[in-house]
Amino acid sequence: MKELLYLEIPTSDIAAVRDWLQQVSLPTTSEVTQQATPDGFRLCFTGTTGAIGTADELSVFTWSLQRTTYLKAFRWTDRPLLQEREILQSLSQQIRARFPHHYPQPPALTSASIFESLHERYPQTVHYFQKMPNGEAHLNRVYWWEQRWREGVQNPQQPKQVIFSADSRPEPALQDQFQDQSQDQYDLIYVGGALGVIHAAVMARLGYRVLLLERLPFGRMNREWNISRAEFQSLIELGLFTAAEFESLIAAEYQDGFHKFFDANNPPQCKAPVLHTPTVLNIAIDAEKLLKLSGEKLRAAGGDIWDETEFLRAEIGSECVTVQTTHLPSQQARQASGRLLVDAMGTASPIAWQLNGGRAFDSVCPTVGAVIDGGFEPGVWDARFGDVLNSHGDISRGRQLIWELFPGRGSELTFYLFHYHQVHPENPGSLLEMYEDFFTILPEYRRCDPEKLIWKKPTFGYIPGHFSIRASDRQVAFDRLIAIGDAASLQSPLVFTGFGSLVRNLPRLTDLLDTALRHDLLQAKHLTQIRAFQSNISVTWLFSKGMMVPTGRFIAPERVNAMLNTFFGILAEQPPELADRFVKDRAGWLPFNRMALQAAWRNPALLLWIWELAGARDLLRWLGSYINFTLSALLSWLLGWLPSFANQIQPWLEPRYPAVWLWLLAQSYALTYGVGQPQSKSAPPQPHLRVKPESPV
Repeated sequence: MKELLYLEIPTSDIAAVRDWLQQVSLPTTSEVTQQATPDGFRLCFTGTTGAIGTADELSVFTWSLQRTTYLKAFRWTDRPLLQEREILQSLSQQIRARFPHHYPQPPALTSASIFESLHERYPQTVHYFQKMPNGEAHLNRVYWWEQRWREGVQNPQQPKQVIFSADSRPEPALQDQFQDQSQDQYDLIYVGGALGVIHAAVMARLGYRVLLLERLPFGRMNREWNISRAEFQSLIELGLFTAAEFESLIAAEYQDGFHKFFDANNPPQCKAPVLHTPTVLNIAIDAEKLLKLSGEKLRAAGGDIWDETEFLRAEIGSECVTVQTTHLPSQQARQASGRLLVDAMGTASPIAWQLNGGRAFDSVCPTVGAVIDGGFEPGVWDARFGDVLNSHGDISRGRQLIWELFPGRGSELTFYLFHYHQVHPENPGSLLEMYEDFFTILPEYRRCDPEKLIWKKPTFGYIPGHFSIRASDRQVAFDRLIAIGDAASLQSPLVFTGFGSLVRNLPRLTDLLDTALRHDLLQAKHLTQIRAFQSNISVTWLFSKGMMVPTGRFIAPERVNAMLNTFFGILAEQPPELADRFVKDRAGWLPFNRMALQAAWRNPALLLWIWELAGARDLLRWLGSYINFTLSALLSWLLGWLPSFANQIQPWLEPRYPAVWLWLLAQSYALTYGVGQPQSKSAPPQPHLRVKPESPV
């Protein structure tokens, strides 16, 4: 028996596929008879006899998994059959024509209840959101998030302008609304209260007057956070939390994490054992408790939080930036001014879209999931372990779906379902489609009866990515404005964790921003040096690119799993610390090249697969990233003495030439953090009384 054909058919309606198969017309002769079967059909070749005395036969059958239909064709003998190639080619072409890719738009909200509006299209999603506390509000948030993301992707040439120069006149209605408003004065104004509050609290404790704006009630999260002890240590060293406070924030800590991708349809060289990473994302943080504690520390340091407040626009002048907002419950206008505006609004940031001409991101991970507080049968999952990356099937309706599972507090388990996605106006990526998948296929991933589960809250969002060649190819700053976190596409290309990426780079960002503020170096030419670019991360974007099925394209269903298993199989053979460094964005030039060569040697087809998915243009872009990574690694090796030298001359250089010092400090971090080799400073920035800044040089 030999497998001849394996297709992904992008529809969940397997009955329609089977009905069509049993009526399809194929280019056969009179010696071939077609017989319908419950799962497809058989082609019997009556003119030949097989080895066991039965007629030679092609068997075509279908099955359903992940709300997707799959088809395989097998030949029962070893030798080719008459017209075999023509028959299978015709079958493939007709299937593609009859069942093309379909990228549905969310329905309009036509009634007072979002449940009523979405029930026909997304019945499972509506059903299980109704089981969650505040489910209607959460589903409204999912819908709002998707609509805002789609608007940005589908209108890339016309991003909404929200940043203005102080000379530009606002619309008359806005001018009348804000003209009588007094202005609160701050050093820093953060827009976005999730990742933003962590950085805001750090800066407030350094002595700066900080304002945090948050559209939602402060402390509400639609994602959970996982990190390792070593990574969280940077927040302790910065003085934001004590070791005891960190322990109080831990919801769960598991002993080992697993990485395993479906390989039943992979060739032998693309099968892999389970990769164990016991110190990757093994700490589940109580996100809401973390935000609450960060908010308390921000207020204790003199900062303010305006929650349920929507950012409208900012006017940038030579001396300050003025932010105009609306308090949503009261619809009252309010404005504040500060020395610097920090964009921490995440993927939906209108500031990020405007700064980058409407093309803020190259890729995205639409991510959905839920926190489930019990209801699984004993033995389904051991809370001592985490499932860091897992797939239980091949490409599903143009996406390679990947699961994550992390133990939480008590009996809680946090599930995520996501896929790596190429941003495309016809197919921006849908949270609602993903949620319908999530609730339907969860029992396929982990045995359960969804009706018996205790649904605590949803977790969802768009996690962006930007394919950078060098630090300067993405704009993250303007005069008196800087972006951090997801708004700056600060994330890991492998596990797409914006929280971990921000925490890992927080000492670097804090030191540079503190230096710029102390010396009033707040023009774009200075602020653009304050970024968390890592050349060792930029070179790995081709890895995530290889996990994206281009919009409108069909590729072999097992292709993405085969590539993932090739790389993770090699990591599983390496010392544990190498896999740990790779997943945490700490892999250096030599380990990266060694792994790439091993992968190409083990699976030579890998290069062709990547070419097919990425194309010549992106491969050339990647070559630029690789050259930049190589040069950065070489400079880090040659100039490894520079950070120590910079620390020695700081007392003399900084007060005399602050702009030169900021540049030198940024270069020092680029030689360490920028190649995945962070170095602890002898002492973190210290709280200080802000004095009138010196004139920049």
